[in-house]
Amino acid sequence: MILTISTTMRPATDLGYLLHKHPDRVQEFAQSCGVASVFYPEAGEERCTAALLLDVDAVRLARTSGRSTPDFSLGQYVNDRPYAASSLLSVALADVFRTARAGRCGAKPELAAAPIPLEIVLPALPCRGGPDLAERLFTPLGWAVEAIAVPLDAAFPEWGDSRYVRLTLRGEVRLADALNHLYVLLPVLDDAKHYWVASDEVDKLIRAGESWLAEHPEKALITRRYLRHQASLARSALVRLAELGDDVEEQLEPPVDEEPESDTVLDSDTVVDSDTVVDEPVTKALYLLRREAVLHALGELGASSVIDLGCGSGELVSALLHDPTFTKIAGADVSTRALTSAARRLRVDRMPERHRERLHLFQAALTYTDERFADYDAAVLMEVIEHIDPPRLTALEQVVFGAARPGHVIVTTPNSEYNVRYRDLQGMRHRDHRFEWSRTEFRSWAIKVCEAHEYTVDFRPVGGEDPEVGPPTQMAVFSREGGNNV
Repeated sequence: MILTISTTMRPATDLGYLLHKHPDRVQEFAQSCGVASVFYPEAGEERCTAALLLDVDAVRLARTSGRSTPDFSLGQYVNDRPYAASSLLSVALADVFRTARAGRCGAKPELAAAPIPLEIVLPALPCRGGPDLAERLFTPLGWAVEAIAVPLDAAFPEWGDSRYVRLTLRGEVRLADALNHLYVLLPVLDDAKHYWVASDEVDKLIRAGESWLAEHPEKALITRRYLRHQASLARSALVRLAELGDDVEEQLEPPVDEEPESDTVLDSDTVVDSDTVVDEPVTKALYLLRREAVLHALGELGASSVIDLGCGSGELVSALLHDPTFTKIAGADVSTRALTSAARRLRVDRMPERHRERLHLFQAALTYTDERFADYDAAVLMEVIEHIDPPRLTALEQVVFGAARPGHVIVTTPNSEYNVRYRDLQGMRHRDHRFEWSRTEFRSWAIKVCEAHEYTVDFRPVGGEDPEVGPPTQMAVFSREGGNNV
């Protein structure tokens, strides 16, 4: 099986730096199923192509096949694994291009961080769902997709198409992102893996998909297939994806006593254990409830200028832009990647002038005083404070409540007491959370902030309030004492 990656950036041979593989050499890497080789069919200033060829040892593969192999008696010996792209190629890609997948390039770091023109070709790719599924999975990631069904036999067209496609992807994408797209989606398209899937696969999925999967419209399907339809693992992955970024869609498991029948996973749509999507939602996602609660509070306060501190991918900013009562809107985040994602989501390059005049996106750290934070009626910290190391919280408080001093500050954060209602959740809701507070801890912190900076506070639940453990999200609405707060 073979995969080729081409670029036309100049000089195109810089692809060798990004992949950490020299164009003048053929390099081989031992794999559990055979040998992976990297070589360059072409390496010029205007176009460069790197090829990853996986030579599968069919005998070794047969000896390691499990009893989950279809038609076990013959499936060990009669299969497409030596020839068609699959999880075997995905694993080889992860091993051979490990540093490139991480986005590291000491020689040209600025190139590793930037989108470059890429063309990726997979001549034979099993695709259970046909060309349409390939387009649904890759197009939202910025690729122009050409997926051509491979006929069963060109000499007998009446036999129809096989389950294989010839896939070509073209686009301007960061190389690390492109490799991670392939690593996750090759086994998803095949809907199979050659190895046993355990809980560590959830970590692999989150690491490879942290910059794109949470916002993907097919994330539920991707998660189920990647984890071989193991419902408990899929639930765990969706909970963790829900907390990637502050405004990313929550896909939370309902409380234990409300367990749905079958292997249902709750999404903005209800996705049943097959790949069928039922249009009628069973429950509203928590991220929507949280955003609605913040917007409702801003409306009650009469705020017309709002800054979203830690704006992430711009979900809240987008909602603010669609409400003409908000005449001045800003989004700040420490992550340039998040701001790039926000600009793409908001289509800043094509935004109407009336929206562009109201919007300001900028990079900033919330623990350092910044004059750009000032002069807003309200500031929002939505699912932000839990990402700050506790010793740095005092700095954030001084920056927001002491220096910027907006009329109102809205803060939301997870309620740690509610975590017991999420099945398969171990520890905190997201690996980047530095802490998660109980209701008592959150109230204690908020009251201290008020005493130090002359604010009052109103506490509100977000999401259904459990009689024992409270709501999944807790919100505090701070108002500056004295004078006109808006």
